[in-house]
Amino acid sequence: MKISTLLLANPAFITATVFAATLRPVPDFGDNPGNNQMLIYVPDQLAPNPAVIVALHGCLEPALTYYLEVKDLPPASDKHGFIIIYPDTQKDSHCWDVATNKSLTHNKGSDSLSIVSMVKYAIAKYNADPSKVFAIGSSSGAMMSQVLAAAYPDVFSAVSAYSGLPYGCLRGSPGSSPFTSDPACSKGEVRKSGVEWATEVRSAWPGYNGSYPPVQIWHGTADQVLDPQNLQEEIKQWTTVFEVQLTQKRKDDPSDGYTRSIYGDGTQFESYLAEGVGHVVPTQVQETLRWFGLF
Repeated sequence: MKISTLLLANPAFITATVFAATLRPVPDFGDNPGNNQMLIYVPDQLAPNPAVIVALHGCLEPALTYYLEVKDLPPASDKHGFIIIYPDTQKDSHCWDVATNKSLTHNKGSDSLSIVSMVKYAIAKYNADPSKVFAIGSSSGAMMSQVLAAAYPDVFSAVSAYSGLPYGCLRGSPGSSPFTSDPACSKGEVRKSGVEWATEVRSAWPGYNGSYPPVQIWHGTADQVLDPQNLQEEIKQWTTVFEVQLTQKRKDDPSDGYTRSIYGDGTQFESYLAEGVGHVVPTQVQETLRWFGLF
C-alpha cells in the first residue's frame, strides 16, 4: 500500500491490508463550510468516467479507521475502477452534523455541503460520471448518507446506510454525538407516521419536485446504541417517500440470520434486519455495490 507522507504518522496503517493504489489527502477541494477533511482513493486503473463512492465513518473514529474497517471497498475500487472519497469530521466526537438546519438543508452549509464540494472536486478532476455518485456510511455515517439523499438528490444516485437513524430524527438536538444529542432518538422513542417522516425528507429542499435516490438500510436486532425501532422509522420514512409497500421477504439473504425486505419492484428501497447483530452491522460491500448498480 502506498501512503502519502502526511498519513504515515498514523500507526494504524502499519497493519493495513495492502491495496494497489494510494489513499491521499486533498487539502483544498473547494467550499468547506463544515471545516471537514477529504481523503481520496483513486485506483491505478481508473475507469473512463468513473463512479464516485463517498464512504462515511461513524462517531468516535476518523476516516482512516473506516478505510481500514471496510477493507473490501478499496479492492473493489481496484477491480471496477471507481473512486472512493473518505470525508472526515473531527468535531463533536467525530460525529457528522445531522442536527442543524444548515446541514439538513440543501445548499445551506455545514458538513453536508462540504461533502458535496468533495464530490464536485472529484467529478471535475477525474472526469467522473455525475450520474454515478453514491454514499455508504455506518452509524453517524449512515445518518449522513440519508441526509445526503434527502438534501442533495440532485447529486447522489443511491445510498446504503448501516445502523443509522431516520433523516431529521436529531433535528434541533444540541449535538449529533452520543454525548451531545437528545437521547430520545437513539432510544427509538421518536416515532412518527410515514407521512410525518416523509415531510421531514421533503423539508430538506423546499420546492424540490424531483425523485430521490434509492435507499438501502441495514440494522441489527441487538443494537444497544441505536435502538432497532429506528429501522422501523426509517422504513416508514422512505416507503412513504417512494410510495412503495412491502412485496417480499427473503430469509438468510445475503447470509444466515439476515432478513431482506423488498419494497415495490425492489429498485427504490430495501431493508435488512440482522438477527443478533449489535452496533454496527458489518458492511456488506458486495450487496451495497449491487445496490449501486456497479456490477
